[in-house]
Amino acid sequence: MSNEQKKNTAVEVATPSRTRDIVKKYGFEFKKSLGQNFLIDQNILHKIVSAAELDSTKGALEIGPGIGALTQHLAQSAGKVTAVEIDNRLIPILRDTLADEDNVEVIHADVLKLDLQQLFAERFADVSGVSVVANLPYYVTTPILMKLLEDRLPLENIVVMIQKEVADRMAAKPGGKDYGSLSVAVQYYCVPSIVCIVPHTVFIPQPNVDSAVIKLKLRDKPAVETPDEAHFFRVVQSSFAQRRKTLMNNLSSWLGKDQRETLTSLLEQIGIDPGRRGETLSLDEFAKLSNTLHGAGLGLEG
Repeated sequence: MSNEQKKNTAVEVATPSRTRDIVKKYGFEFKKSLGQNFLIDQNILHKIVSAAELDSTKGALEIGPGIGALTQHLAQSAGKVTAVEIDNRLIPILRDTLADEDNVEVIHADVLKLDLQQLFAERFADVSGVSVVANLPYYVTTPILMKLLEDRLPLENIVVMIQKEVADRMAAKPGGKDYGSLSVAVQYYCVPSIVCIVPHTVFIPQPNVDSAVIKLKLRDKPAVETPDEAHFFRVVQSSFAQRRKTLMNNLSSWLGKDQRETLTSLLEQIGIDPGRRGETLSLDEFAKLSNTLHGAGLGLEG
């Protein structure tokens, strides 16, 4: 069956009545500890899938499919879908709701413990590109996203629905209250853009806060060049250690008070005022700072 035919025959999961029927049929009880909130808005689902730029030659990795609302839409747009679900109680439900989707495979696993390089080699070897598309649980959003990025997976896009506050931080520009180490880490690997804001009222059960769909377009190479990536991120983390403190004070706390004079000289050398705060530095400035400290042998491990 073609993707177009599937769209015409599929019984939509993501409606209030259908979601409640499925939950009742299986006696499913939501676990707060797993951040389970099922989306019941078709329009939002269309926006998520559209942002992922899928077609029949491409694959999609979904994390946390729940009862299959988003999975259904992915199956109608992508050539191959692999969904990873941590909650074994949802596996028989997914087997039911996705019974007509012959291009979907569901894996019962914790994505944080999976060898994703191996998964990609086994599941997506014959597709032209892969995107991660998911409604991520709030409590584990950042660890999952950083694993996806740090594992250097061959991804085109990451399109995820997450807590609005976290999405704002990922897309933030230097100088604002939302800009921090997460902004730098995400923008080092990706170009972020907010797709849409999602009110808390379109979920069962309703979370306490609104969500946002964010698209992370993977860069061909990192945004800045650095000889030591781990050192670069240590510099960034240290610069934001205490937001109200100056760059000089934060770096001195990390490197030692005895390095203040050397730090002052190095910062002046690269044209960065020691009195600035970390939140005002661009990625280029962080790279310049990291590369200079690295060249001076400061902050190296071992």
